[in-house]
Amino acid sequence: MYTYYYDRQVNWLNILNLLQRSLFAEEMVCSMSSELYHIPQTKDLKGNNEMHNHLVPASYHRVTAVGSAQRLNTGEQRQSIIDTMITCINNAEKQDRSVKEWLRVMEGNASSEFKPFIQMIIRWQNQAEHYLNQAKTELIKLGISISAEGEQPSGY
Repeated sequence: MYTYYYDRQVNWLNILNLLQRSLFAEEMVCSMSSELYHIPQTKDLKGNNEMHNHLVPASYHRVTAVGSAQRLNTGEQRQSIIDTMITCINNAEKQDRSVKEWLRVMEGNASSEFKPFIQMIIRWQNQAEHYLNQAKTELIKLGISISAEGEQPSGY
């Protein structure tokens, strides 16, 4: 077992809160976009399957980042936990780019009746990305490198 290399006590609560907000917004994206499969007019909406191919790993990485931040916040102090959190933040961010791309395809293919619903999903996705980016900014302020070099494949 090895500890992280920071000399000072780090308050992980702010990062945990930002990641939890990102995850909450992601929950809304998941719930709303999955609902489309159960509405006859949108069950075959072009782009939804492709979007979910990226949403599922993005969600997994957010859940893992939150869990890592929770562990750090409760006093665990291993560099491997920080590395896991950073890798998952980077991987979620990477998947978010494709989620956003496919949400635009969905919006373009939705009937006028469902465009506002898709636009609401896009707003939630923007929130998920915003809070994830804020967490990265806070990590940088702590002097923690968030280089994307350690990214794992999407299936990680």
